[in-house]
Amino acid sequence: MNKRVWIAIVSTLFFLFPFRIFAQSCPSTDQDPCANYANNDPKKSECYQNVSDACKNQSNTLSSTIKYMNSQIQLTTIRIGAAQTKINLLLNEIAQLENEVVRLEGVLNNRLALLMKRIPASYKRSSISQFGTILFSKNIFDFVTRIKYVAAVQRDDAAAVLKVKSAQNSFNESKQVREGKTVQLEETKSKLQQENKHLTQQKQEKDALLSQTKGQEATYQQLLAQARKLLAGFASFADSQGATLLSGQTTCSDWGCYYNQRDTQWGNAIINGQSSGCNGPCSVLRVGCLITSVAMLASHYGHRDITPQDVAFSSPANYSVGTALLMRGTIYVKGVSINRSSVGSRLSPDVVSGGPVIVGVYSGPFGTHFVVVKSYTDGKYIMNDPYVENGSDKSFTDYYSLNSVFEVDRVSM
Repeated sequence: MNKRVWIAIVSTLFFLFPFRIFAQSCPSTDQDPCANYANNDPKKSECYQNVSDACKNQSNTLSSTIKYMNSQIQLTTIRIGAAQTKINLLLNEIAQLENEVVRLEGVLNNRLALLMKRIPASYKRSSISQFGTILFSKNIFDFVTRIKYVAAVQRDDAAAVLKVKSAQNSFNESKQVREGKTVQLEETKSKLQQENKHLTQQKQEKDALLSQTKGQEATYQQLLAQARKLLAGFASFADSQGATLLSGQTTCSDWGCYYNQRDTQWGNAIINGQSSGCNGPCSVLRVGCLITSVAMLASHYGHRDITPQDVAFSSPANYSVGTALLMRGTIYVKGVSINRSSVGSRLSPDVVSGGPVIVGVYSGPFGTHFVVVKSYTDGKYIMNDPYVENGSDKSFTDYYSLNSVFEVDRVSM
């Protein structure tokens, strides 16, 4: 078999069996694959990153998702440890520099005091002319001695000036280094605070996932399928309308505030950090009808400081199985508890008489959308539509049919 045939065979095998055979895979057991590395070993962080990447690519199961979350928690914990170690080191360096600055300040003050004493004497000596030196000299030897003495004193004066300048330079340099270390310390403390907050969020997200699924793979798959279906419907509705950003949409009245998901204030905000998973980015613009409706009802109940962006950036525990779909039940936004519960799948005057409701509708062949129905007046349901431009106080049936309703939810606070 000649060389060309071998090359052809190897090339064929290369394409038939690509790099997957060498790829990192998500661990199949619950054991920590990185536990053997020391905490300060850079390989430990690299190991967790590899596990995280592998499990993220396979995060369509509860097991791989939990392993991904665990590896992210471990990475954050390692960064917290590194930040704390750096803080301790900087505190020690700053303390040493502080002592050095105090020492140098003392040296500088002493040398300045000595120099201030020498300056008047030097001035007096310089006022005596060379003729005076000759005049007061007893003989030539005395004259030479006097000249040498004056020269030596002048050299000492010059050396004293140089020492003062050197001490001053050292003092200033040490102060600058100390100030630089202090800036690093504050930056590291801020980073540590952010990492601690991130770690808390990661643990909350994991706890929420386990709480929602009860640790059952079947429950996870069911919730994930429901979330993906609804989010795909949101995206289909917005994309089919050619969703674009709008400005100047927010208006407030005695009822509360009208918010629009397409508002430039938050339209590009990513819900629950999900940059994909909604047939594209999970932005408020594309899939934010539900969170915008919740924010409108929060304003109705007196919390006008809660905007759609606040809901979008709230705790991951507020979202179903780590997606961008807001979870039914009780969520917490800016310390406020908001409960959303189902009151059926049909819209009726009796339902609306109990207060405003969030209504889910089918729109188009694949689209789903949520609006706020505020009241039933003169035979019409009056709504705030979070998608329609300036969509406050619109007639529901001018845009959607009653038969399109699939969900009616009430919000309480």
